[in-house]
Amino acid sequence: MLEDVRVVELGVWVAGPSAGGVLADWGADVIKVEAPDGDPMRRVFHLIAGHGQPESPPFDLDNRGKKSVVLDLGTEEDRSRMQQLVSTADVFLTNLRPDAVERLGLGPEGLLAAHPRLVYASVTGYGSTGSDAGRAGYDVGGFWARTGVAATLAPVGEPPPAIRGGFGDHVTGLAMLAGILGALLEREKTGEGQLVETSLLRTGIYCLGWDLGIQARFGKLIGAVPRHRELNPMVNCYRSGDGQWLWLLGVEADRHFPHLCAAIDRGDLLDDERFATARGRRKNAEAVVATLDEEFAKYDRDELTARFDEHDVWWAPVNQPEDVLEDEQAHAIGAFVDVPAGDGGPAHRAVNSPIQFRGSTTPPPRPVPALGQHTDEFF
Repeated sequence: MLEDVRVVELGVWVAGPSAGGVLADWGADVIKVEAPDGDPMRRVFHLIAGHGQPESPPFDLDNRGKKSVVLDLGTEEDRSRMQQLVSTADVFLTNLRPDAVERLGLGPEGLLAAHPRLVYASVTGYGSTGSDAGRAGYDVGGFWARTGVAATLAPVGEPPPAIRGGFGDHVTGLAMLAGILGALLEREKTGEGQLVETSLLRTGIYCLGWDLGIQARFGKLIGAVPRHRELNPMVNCYRSGDGQWLWLLGVEADRHFPHLCAAIDRGDLLDDERFATARGRRKNAEAVVATLDEEFAKYDRDELTARFDEHDVWWAPVNQPEDVLEDEQAHAIGAFVDVPAGDGGPAHRAVNSPIQFRGSTTPPPRPVPALGQHTDEFF
């Protein structure tokens, strides 16, 4: 699909390499330039947890199908080689901090002057302008904490929850992927490349756009509340009698509530003024949640959800990761892929890129590269 596109990636950890990883999945020739000791994600379990696990599924996800070239950019010779490599590229992708790429002679102004057709793709923590442009971010800082996402998920007085690894990085990587493709389309019309930027901060703010838009417009926002005080108890999590959690999806509360009452044989709730309307359920949320908790506890989840399906109640299971790996629907939509063995690791089942193309052919998965495996191919 993208076999004619060459990407030179100078990226570490996740946000930048994840964009390059999807491009590689789609067939682009992605050359990953690594320092002699490699991308830290190769040894993430040792760096974070202090143990010697040699395999790194997080690295493999974002770097399969790439070519690994080792250059020591602290030396003049390898900086020259890097310039030579960039001269062959359609896209230069980096998530190094702006001051770092400038010190290496790889800033956008210089590269775009030398290579006018180049798409220069920059992923940062906090952007390239402003007093914090050089600040270290990671997604827990730039995407999760500073944007307000973490705070809006915690009820008043409760500590904000932690983010799962790579969560904000991958969203930011997809944002950069869209930017790269947009710039390549523009180049088809104008013949000129350009600088494309995104950041963990800007992407996180966009993801929290509903809440921030309400805050900006009305000057206030309803924060997170405990589940027993949820404003719409029809969009809430509940536990069945066998201890399994599920989520009701009744966004249109008055439309969906009669179906739920029929499913649990509680049509009488429609005559209770506390429960009969969305307004009443909002005012009496604790009573609604307590009643549904009591009713749902009478059934195991399979029986309960069979009743839901019979009566067109919208719901979703709260899956554990091991459940997701066995989810028939996830497999039906191609959410997983079998990656072949290579110099960088054994054959393994992995998460697929999130986009599927029906009208064109994407290449089969390619192996994970070993550190420096392809250096001799270019130098």
